[in-house]
Amino acid sequence: MVKRKTKFMCQECGYESPKWMGKCPGCGAWNKMVEEVEVTGTARRGAFAHSQGGTIASKPTPITSIEMVSEPRIHTDLAELNRVLGGGVVKGSLVLIGGDPGIGKSTLLLQVSSQLAGKGHQVLYISGEESLRQTKLRAERLGISSENLLVYAETNLEEINRTIEQSNPSFVIIDSIQTVFHPDVTSAPGSVSQVRECTAELMRIGKTKGIAIFIVGHVTKEGAIAGPRLLEHMVDTVLYFEGERHHTYRILRAVKNRFGSTNEMGIFEMKEFGLEEVENPSEIFLEERSRGASGSTVVASMEGTRPVLVEIQALISPTSFGNPRRMATGIDHNRVPLLMAVLEKRVGLLLANQDAYVKVAGGVKLDEPAIDLAVAVSIASSFRDQPTRPTDCIIGEVGLTGEVRRVSRIEQRVQEAAKLGFERVILPANNLGGWKGPKGVELIGVSSVSEALRAALGG
Repeated sequence: MVKRKTKFMCQECGYESPKWMGKCPGCGAWNKMVEEVEVTGTARRGAFAHSQGGTIASKPTPITSIEMVSEPRIHTDLAELNRVLGGGVVKGSLVLIGGDPGIGKSTLLLQVSSQLAGKGHQVLYISGEESLRQTKLRAERLGISSENLLVYAETNLEEINRTIEQSNPSFVIIDSIQTVFHPDVTSAPGSVSQVRECTAELMRIGKTKGIAIFIVGHVTKEGAIAGPRLLEHMVDTVLYFEGERHHTYRILRAVKNRFGSTNEMGIFEMKEFGLEEVENPSEIFLEERSRGASGSTVVASMEGTRPVLVEIQALISPTSFGNPRRMATGIDHNRVPLLMAVLEKRVGLLLANQDAYVKVAGGVKLDEPAIDLAVAVSIASSFRDQPTRPTDCIIGEVGLTGEVRRVSRIEQRVQEAAKLGFERVILPANNLGGWKGPKGVELIGVSSVSEALRAALGG
C-alpha cells in the first residue's frame, strides 16, 4: 500500500510546510495551517495541459509568423459593465468578480446572462450555492426568461466539465468558485488547493474552447478575495463590486484587466427589479452637497477614461490630546499629514495642534495626485472657517515645496465641470497653454498653494 504524502498549507496565502506551525511564515496569520494530501498528477493537468485542437502551441513559434485574428467584443446591455471590461466581453477570457455578501454579485451576473442569452448566445449558469428553484425565484423577480439560459446546480468540477462538453455554451457563470471541488483533491471545497486547481481547470476549458467564463469569489473580512493570491494572477480580469448594503448605489471597479484599463469604474443603482446603470455619477456624488459650509471643495478626478466630480470634505478642530489625530476616508491616509505639513511650512497655517478628518463623499476611493490641491483647500477652508464658492472646481497636484504641478487630461475634467454648471475652475498654471476652456467657465491658473488659497478663499 502506497503511503499518501501530506503537507500543511496556509489557507490565507498558500504557504506550504512539511510540519504544522501556529504562525504562518508567509503572511503572519495564526492557526491557518491545515493538513492536506498532496495533489496527484491527474489533478495537476491544469491550464497548461496540451489539448487536441486547443489554442496552445505545441512548439515555440516566431512572433512574426503568428497570425492575428481580430474578434469583435461581445457587448452586454449594460454600458457601465462594457467599459469596465475594456469595451465588452472577450471570448476565452476568465473574469473574477468579488464583493461582500449580499452586495449583488449574483444579481449582476444573472442579468448579464439574460442579456447575452437574449442576443442568441448559449449561456450556462452554474450555481453551487442555490438550488434550481432558488435561482428561478431570483430570475422571476428580475423578469428573466430565456430558452438560451441554462441553469445547472452542481459543485463537482468533473460533472461541470462534462456538462460544458455536452451543451457547448458561449458563456459560463460559476457562482461561486469556493463551492466547486475537484474530486482528485482531497481537501475541502474553498481550500487553497481546491481553489487553485479548479481555477486552473476552468482556465484550460475557457482558453481551449473559446468560452468566456465569469467566476464569483468570496471576500475576507479585510475585503480581499478569499483564497490564494495566485487566484488573481491566473485570471484575465479582476472586478470588485463595492458598496454599502444599506445604500442603493454600487461601484464596479477593475483592479486587473488584460484587455483594458485598470482604473475604470462603473456605477449601478440597486432597485426592486435589479441593477440599473447610472449614466452621470457626478450628479449623484454632488446632489447632497451643503451650500455655504466650510471645508468642502469639488474636484474632477479621472476614473479610467471617465472624469467624475466628487466632493472632498475636511474637518479641522483643536485637539484634546497630546498627539493630534489624522484620519482619512476615501484617500490615502498618509496624504493628509503630508499636505498639512505643506500648508504649515509654505502657507503659515498653524495646524500642529489640530485634529484633521478628511473624507471623500459618496464612498468613492481616489488615488490620483490631481486631488491634492482640493484636499489642501478643504483643510484651509475648515481651519479658517471660511467656505469656498459652491461653483468652484479645484484641480492640481501639490509638491513639497508648495508648487502646484500640472495634471493629465485637463480638458476632459474642465468639460465635466462645465456640464454640471461650475463657473470657475482653479487649475495648475502650466495646464493653461494650448487650449481654450468652454464658454461660461473662468479658468484660474495658479502656481503655488498660496495662490490657490487666495483664489478660492480670498486670502
